[in-house]
Amino acid sequence: MANMLHVENLRVDYGAIKAVKGISFDVNEGEIVTLIGANGAGKTTILHALSALHRATEGTISFCGQDITKMEAHKIIRLGLAQVPEGRRVFAGLTVQQNLEMGAYTRVDSPAEIQKDYEQIYQWLPRLKERQKQQAGTLSGGEQQMLAIGRALMSKPKMLLLDEPSMGLSPLLVKEIFKIIQQVNRTGVTILLVEQNAKMALEIANRAYVLETGLIKMQGDAQELANNIEVRKAYLGC
Repeated sequence: MANMLHVENLRVDYGAIKAVKGISFDVNEGEIVTLIGANGAGKTTILHALSALHRATEGTISFCGQDITKMEAHKIIRLGLAQVPEGRRVFAGLTVQQNLEMGAYTRVDSPAEIQKDYEQIYQWLPRLKERQKQQAGTLSGGEQQMLAIGRALMSKPKMLLLDEPSMGLSPLLVKEIFKIIQQVNRTGVTILLVEQNAKMALEIANRAYVLETGLIKMQGDAQELANNIEVRKAYLGC
């Protein structure tokens, strides 16, 4: 498998707080890779550094062979790296369709191609099609999460960064969202998943990194880590 994302010695500070303390990891093309860890472990900070929402203090980030460490966020999206943020952050006053249109704002391909992708999103997420004229702020939490994923997919990403997609959702909706993540991955989109529901994340991931206070403590095959005694005690409650 070709390497898609390479992170080397990444350090991210918030003033005096050292949130990420010099980590290195890779994501290969076609994989689902998950970052798991407790609150404050640095998971979201890593995604923010990858998306240029917060600048790395030190280290390098390469995406598809290109150094993006100091690149602007909108240029990173054009390269094919898109993030679904924690808390969904849909545009509450805009309709479902308008939110999807916002996801396509960096694209320069033909209107016909963009329209084709709208239709594909509605095929994958039929509940959004039913509500395409409805304001996003009136959707349920699960529907808003679907919309946030759909909006990111409209940028035509090669890799999708997902930040806590199960947060605040019922167990039934969590299963539905994780099925959607697997479906997206099967279309060829590589996934980097940050998720506190470690059990579900490890079930669908190929590989995993376990973070503690800004450092990678363990890494490896997701199923092997799911069977690791330390991981089971710390993150799986068994």
